[in-house]
Amino acid sequence: MTKPFIVLISFLVLPITGFAQNIFDCTSKSVQDSLFPIYSKKARKYTWDDPARELTYDSLLAICPDIAEAYQEKGIPYLANGNFEKALQNNDKAVELDPVRWTAYRGYLHCIYAKNYEKAIADFETAEILTPHSFIQDHSFSFYIALSYMELGNYSKAESYFLKDIAQQSRGEAMNDIHFNSLLYFGILYYLMNEFDKAEMYLRDCLRLYEQHPMANYYMAMTFKVTGNKQQDLYFEKAKQFMQEGYKMNEPHTFNVNYPRQITMSDIEKR
Repeated sequence: MTKPFIVLISFLVLPITGFAQNIFDCTSKSVQDSLFPIYSKKARKYTWDDPARELTYDSLLAICPDIAEAYQEKGIPYLANGNFEKALQNNDKAVELDPVRWTAYRGYLHCIYAKNYEKAIADFETAEILTPHSFIQDHSFSFYIALSYMELGNYSKAESYFLKDIAQQSRGEAMNDIHFNSLLYFGILYYLMNEFDKAEMYLRDCLRLYEQHPMANYYMAMTFKVTGNKQQDLYFEKAKQFMQEGYKMNEPHTFNVNYPRQITMSDIEKR
């Protein structure tokens, strides 16, 4: 029965009719998993901003309206053009249909794109229950909760979640287990808390892993500026040099969205 089923699906990359909807049991996950790759392959033939891309997924949803990944894919072009509201509308539907898979991703959107930190915290707390000790975009859920609390000004909560983030990553004594941006943001948090010795310690740890990190060099310089350390000029110059050379914080999608406390060349030059 397998071959006729596959052949039948292949014919459905055609205009959708009411008859086609009646052919499949769309409550079946295997049916959904068979249909999605076909339409996804067709959608990828179009550029992000081509309406035909979204229409392709709409055609799929006309057959099976409960495919969570189709809604998630429909939202991606809206992220690229800055329409976060529309992106989140699609992701809300994806979460409704498959909360285990998409709740953490929505938390990521709330934290990094929409800057709605209360909603980000709520989503990541839920995601931690659904999929404990998981990661998204190379970071633990605690990392994003910590960022959110930091941006909300609740530094004690942020500190506790950065500690959880680092503990989750640690597999031994090696600092290489820790993501350098966890160390960066922990250093920034202590800078904001006026705990400059701790800020310097975490920023140095970050720079041991990624010495060309423009943000780590910048915030080290800012820390030294406050404490009166004459090395501030050296670190400002390093931040400027490495940014000019094209070094970045190495997080996804920084070409179209700013991460919390992300710096520009203007920030460095103003010092």
